Amino acid sequence: MKTVYRLYMLIMAIMIAQLSFGQVKNNDLSYTSVDPRPFADAAGHWYSIADKSNMINALPGRPRYKPTEIVKIADNILLFQKANGGWPKNYDVFAILTDAQKDSVLAKKDVDNTTFDNGTTYTHITVLASVYTVTGAAKYKEAAIKGLDFILQAQYENGGWPQYYPLEKGKYSSHITFNDGAFGGIMELLKDIADGKPQYAFLDEKQRTQLVAAFNRAIPCIVKMQIDDTGKPTAWCQQYDEQTLQPVWARKFEPAAICNGESAGIVLFLMSIQHPSNEVKTAVQNAVNWFKESEILDTRIQTIPAERMVTPFRISTTDRVVVTDTAAPPIWTRYYELKTHRPIFCNRDSKIVYSLAEVARERRDGYAWYTYAPQKVLDKYPAWRKQWIGQ
Repeated sequence: MKTVYRLYMLIMAIMIAQLSFGQVKNNDLSYTSVDPRPFADAAGHWYSIADKSNMINALPGRPRYKPTEIVKIADNILLFQKANGGWPKNYDVFAILTDAQKDSVLAKKDVDNTTFDNGTTYTHITVLASVYTVTGAAKYKEAAIKGLDFILQAQYENGGWPQYYPLEKGKYSSHITFNDGAFGGIMELLKDIADGKPQYAFLDEKQRTQLVAAFNRAIPCIVKMQIDDTGKPTAWCQQYDEQTLQPVWARKFEPAAICNGESAGIVLFLMSIQHPSNEVKTAVQNAVNWFKESEILDTRIQTIPAERMVTPFRISTTDRVVVTDTAAPPIWTRYYELKTHRPIFCNRDSKIVYSLAEVARERRDGYAWYTYAPQKVLDKYPAWRKQWIGQ
């Protein structure tokens, strides 16, 4: 499986290298290429994991559409869209499917395993809108509107979105989800609509008003969820209880904690808002202060070869170790413990530990425990501060 995944990633790298920078801009009315990067996570899962619950699984040696074959890719996106307007995760919209595979997907149109996880739904809508703009084919516009209606239906009254909709009662997927860019991806799409990007010109006044209202309702929700557990605001958790807006666990190794990777994405989004409110400005400044306080110096994470290990979850052929390196750039852990703000890690038994070495190897080299993402915020912050706060 790992070999298949590596081959897939090589193919993706070649496809991305072939793209022209100007061609992947979604607000370009001469849209000629579908950017594969927003779909890479979902496709990577499809090629590396043969899930029994999938409608179809990847077949070995099957070809893929080129990014320039925008109509065929858009038709694939139509094929995978469910009757409720959303999409299931972990399929490759670039895959050239067999007739039997297409029939299997069509037969599951009414199975509502629809989600925003792994770059799903909002990415599909973006492509459909862009392809409609250059082709004028009504089917793409209608499917995009249906997808946007799905986003409106899925939003909680408080402004957040779950990972899955319809809700999976009693599961963490019902929680408001920042993990893997779910909340942020929806907001980027709605921001493009609010900003009047030309690929969404087909929306009528009522539709646009509803979508902008959803966007505006979500901003205070984001600000409200910034963690202030010691009297000093910090950053955000991956997921939140949809009723109390308090940090909650997701998977058994994903604790309720300050999560710097997802938080960096949230802050970059808040910094992209034109004429931000005072509340947004304060949230950004507090998060920047937290990133500065929580950075770890003189530390590098090294991946090393290791004996092949087969587990029920995955096959591991490497390990990760923490190395002292005075020349290393600042790094951050994925999780910081609530109240104490200590870096934390976690095993599949939900036991919190305080060093990477204490994590079982399968999780140690199979999960992103460290991140450089906050540096992107710190790099952009001086210009943002000058523009919106002043010297």
